Amino acid sequence: MKLFFKKIAFLMMVSIISYNVFASALQCDKKDFSLQLLGSGGPISDDKRASSGELIWWQGSPFMLIDAGGGTYLRFGQSGAKLEDVKIIGVTHLHTDHVSDLPAILKGGYFFDHKKDMVLFGPERGGVFPSMTEFFEDLFNSKGAFAYLVGLHNAQDGIKIAMKVKNVNYKSESAVVIYKKDGITVSALGIPHGDVPCLAYKIQTAKGTIVVSADQNGSHKNFIDFAKGADILLMPAAIDENADAQSKFMHASPSVIGEIAAKTKPKILVINHFMGKSLQTKDQTVAIIKKYYNGPIYSSRDLSCFPVTDNKE
Repeated sequence: MKLFFKKIAFLMMVSIISYNVFASALQCDKKDFSLQLLGSGGPISDDKRASSGELIWWQGSPFMLIDAGGGTYLRFGQSGAKLEDVKIIGVTHLHTDHVSDLPAILKGGYFFDHKKDMVLFGPERGGVFPSMTEFFEDLFNSKGAFAYLVGLHNAQDGIKIAMKVKNVNYKSESAVVIYKKDGITVSALGIPHGDVPCLAYKIQTAKGTIVVSADQNGSHKNFIDFAKGADILLMPAAIDENADAQSKFMHASPSVIGEIAAKTKPKILVINHFMGKSLQTKDQTVAIIKKYYNGPIYSSRDLSCFPVTDNKE
């Protein structure tokens, strides 16, 4: 009898987990212009979340994929997005928790109905990190780690994506426009993630503006102008206020996030990039941010969705 009840309890738990994932995906029912978190976690598996990845939905389709950390391959499918609808991919930086699922996602190009071009952006070379073009070649050239996907270069060998890979100057003091077409402008700005080449992305449309910041310590003064007045600002909240100096060299503390939000005045602030420890201190993090910023703050989870249209009603 005990075994029977254990089985029932297990099945109920699985059903609840499945429902929560399904319900999260259903949140993104307004896709005119929305930010959807594929992964809200970090580089440690103790958060029970996918690592970093975001989708920008525009006019019912997934317009832009930003980052593809571990677990985002699964979440991408659960979101209902189709890779053939994605116009551009933006990588913020080359830490594994932001790019490890990129090869798995791009392999989906085998299954398109038609050939298409797709543009992949990422930072230039810096320190121990290769440029986006070098990273792509290390993975997909004829002697790369995934040489069997060499067809990604030109939509050959059964693959129907022709990837156009471009480096972005992360050292530029001003934002770099990387895409401008059909009423959408996408800009990138280098942000200080310790000594790691890193980018933030801004997506502007007639409906509003979404700014996606990857990991940063918050010391780049030009980020304020870059993000000012956004409808949605996404900021990582990976560390607590009492983190050590090295952590604060890499990541913004809650008070720094609050100061940035106070100066940029987004209509809503979304925080992500949680780890097990930062989930435990999430309430304290939000409370500290609220000392500086009096707008709405949302702690994201995998597949949660934030439509710009809701903020304009």
